[in-house]
Parts: sequence; C-alpha cells; structure tokens
Amino acid sequence: MFRARRSLYLQYLVEPFVYLSPAIVLIGVVMLIPLIIGISYSFQAIDLLRPFNTGWIGFANYLALWSDRKFWIALENTFTWTFWSITFQFLLGLGLALLLNTQFHGKKLFQALVFLPWAVPTFLSALTWAWLFNPVIGPLPHWLAALGILSEPYNILGDPALAMWGPIVANIWFGVPFFAITLLAALQSIPSELYEAAEIDGATSWQCFTKITLPFLAPMIAITVMLRTIWIANFADLIFVMTGGGPANSTHIVSSYIFTTAFRKLDFGYASAVAVALLLLLLVYAVVLLWLRKKLVRI
Repeated sequence: MFRARRSLYLQYLVEPFVYLSPAIVLIGVVMLIPLIIGISYSFQAIDLLRPFNTGWIGFANYLALWSDRKFWIALENTFTWTFWSITFQFLLGLGLALLLNTQFHGKKLFQALVFLPWAVPTFLSALTWAWLFNPVIGPLPHWLAALGILSEPYNILGDPALAMWGPIVANIWFGVPFFAITLLAALQSIPSELYEAAEIDGATSWQCFTKITLPFLAPMIAITVMLRTIWIANFADLIFVMTGGGPANSTHIVSSYIFTTAFRKLDFGYASAVAVALLLLLLVYAVVLLWLRKKLVRI
C-alpha cells in the first residue's frame, strides 16, 4: 500500500515535467546555451583584429573593465537614462490610465492615440525625434528658444551636457503606452464596490486613490517597473540612431557600449565581460524589487 502511494506520488511529481519537457528543452536551447557561451566568452580573448592572440585569459577582461573609464561613464549614463525614463513613463502612464478608466466623449479615439507610440518601430521613432531636435529644420530648439529655455536654437544632441535628454524624451514618448495599458488593466480589475463604500463613508478622491487604488496597483507597479527597467537598461536603439553614443561618450549607456565594442572594435571577449557585468547588476535589481513586491503583497 505504501509503495503504491509512493509510486503514485512520484507519478504526479514527474508527469508535469514530462508534458513540459518540449518547452524546457526549447528554453534551454534558445536561452541557456547562448547565455553559457556568452559568459564563457568573457573569460577569453576573442578579438577579430588580433586573430592569433586568442584563448582563455581568466579574469583579465574583468580587471580591464574595472579600470575602464568609458565603462564607468556608460554605467553612470545608464542610471540617468533608466531613472528619468522610468520616472516619467510611469507617472504619465499612470495619469493616462486613470483618465482612460473614466467615461468621456471620444474615449476610444483618445485611447487609440495614446497607444500609437508603442506601435511605431523604434528606428522610425529615433529618426523622427532626431529630426525634431535638429537645430535647422526641427521645431523643438526654436520652441525652447522662444520660451527662453535656450538662449538660441542650437544642436541639443551635440551638447554633452544636454544630449542625453534627447533620447530620454524620445524614450518617454515611446514607453508611456506600456504603463498606460498595464495599469489600465489593473485599474479595471479593482471592484467598484470598494469605491462606493468609501464614498458612503465620506472619503475624498485623494483618500480613495491612496487607500484603495495604490494598494491594489502596488503589485502590478512593482512587476511593470522591474520589467521596464530591465528593457530600458538594455534598450540602446534610440541612443544609437539619435546620437551614436556621442558627443564625447556623453550618451553611451552600457548596452550601446557593448554593441560598439563587439561590432565596431570587434572585441567580443571584452564585450561579453561588459554584458555579464550588466546582467549581474540587473539580476541584483530584479531580486531586490521582487522581494519588495512580496512585502507589499503581504501588507
């Protein structure tokens, strides 16, 4: 009897993995194997410009990374790029989600316009925003000069002090729909009875927002912010098209630095070391945020 129960228990334990085995094998082939190969490259000298100087070099790439000034500039730029992009994307996305959760005339048309940037290809978005920031034919420098923000219309993307804000503005426009869509779905799942009960008790709109809306949105906010942060930290398309990492490396982020190191300098070993460093930083960030999310769910 005991053996029969044990074999039945093992069957129930193993059977799901049998059904999942094709997906597990596919994930292993598509994700895990390239990841292992990429990590192994970081311990090798793989420079196509020096084909005879290859082989295992241990932690030499990581030691070089520690003293690489361009890497630390790119890392600082990555924090700036990610923080401001996420902050404005989240705040604007939350505001749009709250607006779209109400009833007003022309809501469907407005909703379609809000979601439009998410459907535009990244390359086209970058070209459009590069044109908007152009000091000769673009309107933005002239508008900023007319408002007194700039002394005169000039190339913002060519100014090391301001160049990063060009891709950040483009990224904000591109990423707001993601937060609007996900937070709108979460808002629509909140029971309306809670708001009705709060109104009967005399709660204000702000109290309803802080005591009902935000607590219900907190788990969704945590997971969307984590996902979007990882995407933005790896999202070099806008920067590469708009500025190419310049001027003077002022807009290089770690992911664009990986790209230029691998495909311009053809140093795949060092590029892999930079990629592993970025992977570890994002893993730490994801673990911390998931831990905070678990705390919020318990509260």
